[in-house]
Amino acid sequence: MAACMEKKINSDEQEWILEPLCFPEQPATDIGTNSSSHHDMEVVTCVLCSHSAPLSEKDGLLKHLVLEHKLVIADVKLIADFPKYMEYWKNRISEQPITDFCSVIQTNSQGPVEKQEHYFLLCDVLPEDRVLREHLQQKRLEEILEQQQRERDDDSFQRICMFCNDEFTGNRSSLLNHMARDHSFSMGLPDNIVYCVEFLDHLQRKLDNLQCLYCEKTFRDKTTLKDHMRKKQHRRINGNNSEYDCFYIINYLELGKTWEEVQSEDDREMVEDEDDVVFTIEEMALCPLFSDWSDWQAHPVCAVCLFCEQQSESMEKIYTHMEETHGFDLHKLKTELDLRFYQQVKLVNYIRREIHQCRCYGCQEKFGSKPEVIRHVIEAGHVMQLPETSTWDQPQYYFPTYENDALLCALSDSDSDSEHTGPWGDVPVIAEDISNLKVLKQTSILSHLLKNTDSSS
Repeated sequence: MAACMEKKINSDEQEWILEPLCFPEQPATDIGTNSSSHHDMEVVTCVLCSHSAPLSEKDGLLKHLVLEHKLVIADVKLIADFPKYMEYWKNRISEQPITDFCSVIQTNSQGPVEKQEHYFLLCDVLPEDRVLREHLQQKRLEEILEQQQRERDDDSFQRICMFCNDEFTGNRSSLLNHMARDHSFSMGLPDNIVYCVEFLDHLQRKLDNLQCLYCEKTFRDKTTLKDHMRKKQHRRINGNNSEYDCFYIINYLELGKTWEEVQSEDDREMVEDEDDVVFTIEEMALCPLFSDWSDWQAHPVCAVCLFCEQQSESMEKIYTHMEETHGFDLHKLKTELDLRFYQQVKLVNYIRREIHQCRCYGCQEKFGSKPEVIRHVIEAGHVMQLPETSTWDQPQYYFPTYENDALLCALSDSDSDSEHTGPWGDVPVIAEDISNLKVLKQTSILSHLLKNTDSSS
């Protein structure tokens, strides 16, 4: 693989970047253990009185609501954040009567009045409750996706395989792929798993307790357990065991749907109805069902300084930072050199690449590290010193050095672009005649270049 590797061409002393480079989208954070144990100790207060209990004793609290207040909360298992849910309704019920939010159910309606009771049902039939549940679900999904991304980017993973003594360091995928390849034990694709360390700990505890991972049976010794899992083909995860649901991303995607329901959905049903009527592009554009993007949440894009790790969502702040901290004024260079848009793109990519390769973009001197080359550029006064235009105004610098370089998005055309009067400013562009494609292919300059390349090789 070409990852993390650079190839040097001795003939022209050029270094080629064979890997996709990316700026870190957020500061690296240590990945701790799952906060479920801490979350279970969170105290939840009754919505109608001061009674409280730890989240781990949620069933006791729900029993208290039914027995003491005749209040029933529907589909509790579908509430993504139960403490926040209870806190919200405690505040709302303190402002208005409970009958404004709950359906009233009368029991023993045909019996004596003294034996009749009124129960209150709080469920998502109430639009406010439905919106609250969806909001908590969306927030939970965002947190889970952020946690998964941290795990995917983490290279400090270290663990010994459950089935052999091999130790794996680096990314979690190395261990998961090893177990799938060498032990025929698949937990699923690494990118579909969250809280991977806790997942592995959970499985390891089962094996330490001599328990089969699939059927949950306990055996007298490790040898018997191994033989059982091998013969019964139980070296796998039981998809019907809901205790594993919290470790798979698919179970967080949609409110009230299991992974089987999400997986079996056909996206084509959103476009075609039961009568096989297909919506046109124009109809989809006019239909609110397709055009409503109000729930879209875009992550802010941060531009990174050319010389350090400073980031900012405001492009003007980055320009000011580079000018005040490093003495680099991109606007001044654009004006003095009359740079068009694509020339600015090439210049930025050229500087990015030179600094990435620890080389001064002004004098081409090579250094051992980025801090050294930055120190040299500033101390030698090479910040605003550019080489000959032919050095950086090359087609190869059309391509970004960093794939997510937001600084390129902030570049703008110079004022002279629309009034350019250079040697090609007044030459009209005439479309090529493609009426005879066969002749064009035979006379194409590309064919001559390929022939020259074959002859030289």
